[in-house]
Amino acid sequence: MAAGQGTRMRSARPKVLHTLGGRHLLQHVLAAAAGLGAKRLIVVTGHGADQVETSVGAPGLAFVRQQPQLGTGHALQQAAPLLDDDGMTLVLNGDVPLIETETLQRLVEAATPAQLALLTIELAEPRGYGRIVRSGRDCAVDSILGIVEEKDASEAERAIREVYTGVMAAPTRALKRWLAELRNDNAAGEYYLTDVVGLAVAAGVTVTSVAAASETEVLGVNSPVQLADLERRYQRAAAVRLMEGGVRLADPARLDQRGELVCGKDVEIDVGCIFEGRVELGDSVRVGAYCLVKDATVAAGATIRPYTHIDGEALGARVGAGATVGPFARLRAGATLGRDVHVGNFVEIKNSTLGDGAKANHLAYVGDATLGERVNFGAGAITANYDGANKHRTTIGDDASIGSNCVLVAPIEVGAGATVGGGSTIAKTAPAGQLTVARARQQTFAGWKRPVKK
Repeated sequence: MAAGQGTRMRSARPKVLHTLGGRHLLQHVLAAAAGLGAKRLIVVTGHGADQVETSVGAPGLAFVRQQPQLGTGHALQQAAPLLDDDGMTLVLNGDVPLIETETLQRLVEAATPAQLALLTIELAEPRGYGRIVRSGRDCAVDSILGIVEEKDASEAERAIREVYTGVMAAPTRALKRWLAELRNDNAAGEYYLTDVVGLAVAAGVTVTSVAAASETEVLGVNSPVQLADLERRYQRAAAVRLMEGGVRLADPARLDQRGELVCGKDVEIDVGCIFEGRVELGDSVRVGAYCLVKDATVAAGATIRPYTHIDGEALGARVGAGATVGPFARLRAGATLGRDVHVGNFVEIKNSTLGDGAKANHLAYVGDATLGERVNFGAGAITANYDGANKHRTTIGDDASIGSNCVLVAPIEVGAGATVGGGSTIAKTAPAGQLTVARARQQTFAGWKRPVKK
């Protein structure tokens, strides 16, 4: 269910499209559900429906709209026509992002054609949740009689610590019947999905419960404060998984993983680093403080020095074994560095390949270029790859040396072993093994004086 407006988020964005760990809240929930092998996934949308459906659309995913939003029971009524009578329906909330597939599997297994299963948990502070009302006080033995929403609960009922998480598994044929019987004679004037529990009990159907593994996996997001709390919980869990796998983190509290991070042995990550998309770090890779690495592969033994920005985007970025990047370097989409390459401070590489042993140690731009092995690309040098309409490529052969403050106007080729003198603007082929210089002759004007302010 993903139809709510989320007014407490104080945002124009639909609540389920706020991000946690680099993914929309709803994407987390759909991923957990997909792990069950469900025959059909249905998303109930409402507020911002067009935006939600566009953002999370996927093959096999069905959408139904709830307009207006008249409660959780009303939301499920919209989906009922798409549900197979002979199946089992699992109800999830799009703003409860950290639910685990293993927990959902236990819940589905607890439900039968004659039994409704609820996911519950005991909270020290149950405010805001519907309370589980049982025939007695023993959660393990006493049967569930119903769920009472907090706004409709008595003082005694509000003291109950066992709460309904919003997740249930129900036999579909019976669920459709109960949905049709829902009434909105309550304080909010809404159709509560929780009322199906009382209807099930009245029909002689057993209502059982499965306990959630942890509080974290059933916490919902209703405000920026709650979202930030879940983000920290998520990141702490990610950090623990990395450390259990052998990664050395300078400070687990100062790491952000916003995608998939795969690490080899003896990887070291300093503070303040952010990993987005899919990132693979090989054995003995070291990542310095405050780096951002996105959609990249870093081979064994490479060092990413502090404040480096690597964003591979769709093309990806690759750093070769033993290479050194940074500090303050930037690798963009299509940057591919060979073994033992050095890319230093304030160097930007885009859609370019640097052969083994090549160096661009400071203050340079390499775009749409192929640099051979052991090329030295001098300080302040650039490849002028854009003519105002189209991009063009620069090719530099093995062992070439490009002097400081050179401009290589693409398309151009610099031959193997060639040397381009500092300060040159090169627009034609620089032959292999020779020195090419293209700059104005130096002149000195005797007696020249600077203008004086009048």
